[in-house]
Amino acid sequence: MAEFTLTEVLQALPQAKVLQKQGDKFDNITTDTRKITPGALFVALKGERFNGEDFAAKAVEAGATGVLVSSAYQGPVDLPATIIQAVSDTQLAYQQLAGFWRQKFQIPVIAITGSNGKTTTKDMTASVLSAKFPVLKTQANFNNEIGLPYTLLQLNDLHQAAVVEIGMRGLNQISALAPFAAPSIGIVTNVGETHIELLGSIENIAKAKSELVEAIPSGGTVILNNDNPYTAAMKDKAAQGVKVITFGIDKDADIKADNLVSNDNNTTFQCRIGNNGPLCQMTIPMLGKHNVSNALAAVAAGYCLGLEPQEIARGLSELHMTGMRFECRKLGDYNIINDAYNASPMSMEASLSTLHQVTVTKGKRAIAVLGDMLELGHVAVAAHRKVGQQAAEAGASCVITLGEMGREIAAGAKEAGLKQVYACDTHQQAADRLKALLKPGDTVLFKGSRGMAMEKIIDLI
Repeated sequence: MAEFTLTEVLQALPQAKVLQKQGDKFDNITTDTRKITPGALFVALKGERFNGEDFAAKAVEAGATGVLVSSAYQGPVDLPATIIQAVSDTQLAYQQLAGFWRQKFQIPVIAITGSNGKTTTKDMTASVLSAKFPVLKTQANFNNEIGLPYTLLQLNDLHQAAVVEIGMRGLNQISALAPFAAPSIGIVTNVGETHIELLGSIENIAKAKSELVEAIPSGGTVILNNDNPYTAAMKDKAAQGVKVITFGIDKDADIKADNLVSNDNNTTFQCRIGNNGPLCQMTIPMLGKHNVSNALAAVAAGYCLGLEPQEIARGLSELHMTGMRFECRKLGDYNIINDAYNASPMSMEASLSTLHQVTVTKGKRAIAVLGDMLELGHVAVAAHRKVGQQAAEAGASCVITLGEMGREIAAGAKEAGLKQVYACDTHQQAADRLKALLKPGDTVLFKGSRGMAMEKIIDLI
């Protein structure tokens, strides 16, 4: 747990002032009154529908010895706790505290961004590095303005490296967040159409993602996907003195994979590390070419930090993934692929391609249960139609869709010649339709944006 003295809090927040002093040491930093531990500093965040300052008294009752509030605070100052008043934005203060805490640890920090594969790459990179030393990693997808500082505040003296995920929803967000993590290694997985509704064009998405490259200081390393033209072009964004390492499958790269073979729930590939480096066989407990690409980024990170090829291979083989990312399991007589955590045009294509590889090419029947992809703006209709077409081309026997844009997926599948296509409005409708279609031995893929909660359909069959 992050421990701060009052003096350190004021060092991290030079414009803050103490309204009331009852103690000068805090044993933890938290933004959630449900997670208060004795001696904690409670940071009162504000949102559109809540104001943490309304819970200051409750936090103190729960054991907090300090409360960090904004300049607009109107609550009591006579609480039995130290009351610290920051500038107007307590969220920024929370980030500054996390940045101050991170600077106490002279360890490599690997920051990861990209349109797709951030969380998978984060899990893979942490697993690789864990083959050699203790690693802190972002939990779940805590990669935003609150999730990143939360992760950094978990650093302790045992950690010898940290792997953090940085998401974005607009320009200048990564450039604002990255300095708090102070990464020495930056990984950009790819650039796709996710968030195009907010950024307007894929070029702007690439510009936003490249902010991580620009944040890596001289002496650091940038790891880029050479198969993606937008990330490959980011090498020109690297500062002088920053090493650039590329990875790829289709294009030549510093870290290169060949001879991909999928078997059951594993993928084995030959990995060349460096232009004249060793050729090593590696296995990941996941399916899909896109996941091999993510693994190569992790290999590159391990290579940067001096791991031997056998250590990297062991780390990948012992991978434990965050849930709902191409999770394969049996459900009665059926094979379920739960890839429902999120979706974008790029990840939909990758999942459908993998579905084809593990079913149709082996003479098995595949069913695709697909939901809306959110935040696609003006490209939404065309992108969903294309997914329907891809599902048909992947050899799916049936397509079941959920949501308004799901109807466009259905239309695209029908236009591509698929006969068994069903558009549903509710999870229950989709589950009922699926149950009527299922045959023993079928493999069913569930995928859609997080807001669609496609995993609920699994629970209903």
